[in-house]
Amino acid sequence: MNIAVSAAGDSLDDQVDGRFGRCPFFVFVESESMAYKAVPNPGAGAMGGAATKAAQVLAESNVDIVLTGSVGPNAERSLNALGVEVVTDASGTTVREAVSNFLDKK
Repeated sequence: MNIAVSAAGDSLDDQVDGRFGRCPFFVFVESESMAYKAVPNPGAGAMGGAATKAAQVLAESNVDIVLTGSVGPNAERSLNALGVEVVTDASGTTVREAVSNFLDKK
């Protein structure tokens, strides 16, 4: 399963960023191996349409699930239309902890 996490930095040990559209990075994690790669979020500094730009990055990365703090209604609709499950309230943990917590609940 491919999981994207909105992150404050580019590693598994960085904090989850509570902002989907404006997080600095997305950390993509393969759930079985915990292999990851980080990609800068093009929506982070956008004047408008941040969530749309962020959703496009996820669409191009074949993500199954996104873990984040919160997602606005437009972004959530876009992600759901792409078949991406949205899980909110992941703030306050590291990327590694958020993925682990999610997998433990599944």
